[in-house]
Amino acid sequence: FRFLDNRLFATCSDDTTIALWDLRKLNTKVCTLHGHTSWVKNIEYDTNTRLLVTSGFDGNVIIWDTNRCTEDGCPHKKFFHTRFLMRMRLTPDCSKMLISTSSGYLLILHDLDLNKSLEVGSYPILRARRTTSSSDITSSGSSAPRAVGSPCHQNDSSLLSEKHMSRSSQREGGSPRNSLEVLTPEVPGERDRGNCITSLQLHPKGWATLLRCSSNTDDQEWTCVYEFQEGAPVRPVSPRCSLRLTHCIEEANVGRGYIKELCFSPDGRMISSPHGFGIRLLGFDAHCSELVDCLPKEASPLKEIRSLYSHNDVVLTTKFSPTHCQIASGCLSGRVSLYQPKF
Repeated sequence: FRFLDNRLFATCSDDTTIALWDLRKLNTKVCTLHGHTSWVKNIEYDTNTRLLVTSGFDGNVIIWDTNRCTEDGCPHKKFFHTRFLMRMRLTPDCSKMLISTSSGYLLILHDLDLNKSLEVGSYPILRARRTTSSSDITSSGSSAPRAVGSPCHQNDSSLLSEKHMSRSSQREGGSPRNSLEVLTPEVPGERDRGNCITSLQLHPKGWATLLRCSSNTDDQEWTCVYEFQEGAPVRPVSPRCSLRLTHCIEEANVGRGYIKELCFSPDGRMISSPHGFGIRLLGFDAHCSELVDCLPKEASPLKEIRSLYSHNDVVLTTKFSPTHCQIASGCLSGRVSLYQPKF
């Protein structure tokens, strides 16, 4: 769910709808929004334009003008579409949109303009690159989509066609709004195998992105932290953002096929990650330091601060309270547990 102001909030559902609610009258929805054709999995709110942004397994990112809502819904339009879309997030300043796919790609829309709808081939694709190590960050070569083994991990090579890239480059003379950059983040041990980015979160201060990745055979899972490395384009329509893997940890291979949602703490110093029938609290070092204070030269293991177990089934989601020293976790059977850890 997502709060739009101090009383109105939105929820999304696997029944393909979004609902608006008022805290003053929770027994009745303000309205129900119809537009997606599959499970709706993300809600974001652009505080600059006051537009609601949702994404679902139909591959669509849809924008809703909640200022013009009626009992029958509110005006909306399809903003973006890509195959195998898993998760969508806006950066804290709403200047970028990040989209992860089940084929292992991370898409970044730079200089976000939600008032302009996009179609495949109509936006400038910057480059498809694999970010591997610090020595590869500045590589200018594009990487080919990887072959993968299962239908749900088919590559979305239509996004990367040279035809679209060359046409964009010829049409645009500079770095325009909604420039699309396509990255294939490094995943430990997955250099020669496909992977699926199942969960996507952003650091509260916009410094990094947090990904939960699984191999295309679901025999390995990883929690990975990537630092954003911004830079001015070296030429028109060229990459301006790269990801450097800074920390990672292998996860328990329990509950294959289910998505595990992880999160940052409100101050960004800790990560709560589903781990089998419980959760692990992870830090960048043993002292829970800020990410910027403990950036390694090479990728380092995340430090396990504490493990918490209270479920009898696989934990699928976890969330920190934004205001209290409290953590929630939910498991496959529907049970929700609350923790107040003491260190």
